[in-house]
Parts: sequence; structure tokens; C-alpha cells
Amino acid sequence: MNQINAIQLKQLIEASLFVLGKPLTVKALNETVLADFSVSRVRIQDALDELQLDYQDRGVQLVKVASGYRFQTQEILSPFLQPLWQEKAPKYSRATMETLAVIAYRQPVTRGDIEQIRGVAISSHIIKSLLDRHWIKVVGHKEVPGRPALYATTNQFLDYFSLKKLADLPTLTDVASLQALFDKASIALDEPLPDDDSEQIDSDNKQQADSSK
Repeated sequence: MNQINAIQLKQLIEASLFVLGKPLTVKALNETVLADFSVSRVRIQDALDELQLDYQDRGVQLVKVASGYRFQTQEILSPFLQPLWQEKAPKYSRATMETLAVIAYRQPVTRGDIEQIRGVAISSHIIKSLLDRHWIKVVGHKEVPGRPALYATTNQFLDYFSLKKLADLPTLTDVASLQALFDKASIALDEPLPDDDSEQIDSDNKQQADSSK
């Protein structure tokens, strides 16, 4: 096995995280870019810890999220960096965010559970959009008539909101208490979409009626 000194180890880890552009775990680093070197996971972790300190006061920081370590800009700089992107960040209706909140805090839950908690029917469009974003996934089926799907959040959901684990979610008093979390991810809750799901549900029903003709 090849040897690698502390400086080279930090350089290789730093370059790998920048080039890949997505989170990497200690295990993943050890099994990919460091596979040909004689280096323990303890040394890799120490190098990551040092890199976090090196970038502590920089515009870009090394942070740990659910899927591993990644570089990201400081939150305070986000408003000033927005002009660099021509496309605006995706916006989601309050109904979508409330649905996501119910799944995050009560998982695993069925669509019926969500509707009971929110007190309003949920359109298939909302569930599909969350699945397409890979923020939720089907983790099983409830053993009741019809065996409805059970939904839970994913690591991608935690990564997007810069969380390491579900326990890092803010204390829930009501749905409005999630405002800070959504603001942190630059998601607008005041999108001009219906706050209840009636419009989308009517659209779903119309599509089903048209297809049955």
C-alpha cells in the first residue's frame, strides 16, 4: 500500500469533495480516492476535522450532513449570491410544506394519516412532487385494508436542509415553527399556489374524468 502524509491526505480529501460536488462519508473516501493508500479511518476523520477548522472563517465551509461531508457557502452569504443564478430557487406551496412537515415529524405515515392531521385532502401532485425531489420515499405498507404506502423522509431531505439527523429538526409547536427551517433553505412559502389543496384535487378529478371518457 502507498503511504500518504498528513498534508497530502488533506489535499486529496479537499479536492475530492470539491470535484464530486456532493457529500462523501469517511467510508466512501476510504474505499475510493484513498483505496490505494495505507490510511486508517481515524486519520481520515482527523483530516476532515482539520479541514473544517481551516474553512471555519471562509466564505465556503466544510459541513457534515446526513450523507457525509460537503462544502457549502455560509448561510449569511446566500442573499448576495442569488444574482449568480439565472434560475430562481424552486418555490413550494404551504400545502406542500405542511405535508412534508407531517411526514418528517410523524414518519412513517400514510396519505390518509397526513390528511387526518392536516384536516384536508391531499392531491397526488403533492406526494409526487416530494417523491420526484427524493425528499420522501415509500418505506413499506400499512397492514390495513388496501395496504396504503407508508412515507418517510430521505437523506436527500436532510442534506437539503443541512441536517445531520432527524433529531436536528426544530422543535415542533405548529407548522409555522418550520418557517425558519424553510427560510434557511431559501424556499418561499408564499408562492401563489393554493394554501389548501382543493384546486389541485379538482384538477386531478377532472383528469380522471376525462381519461374515463
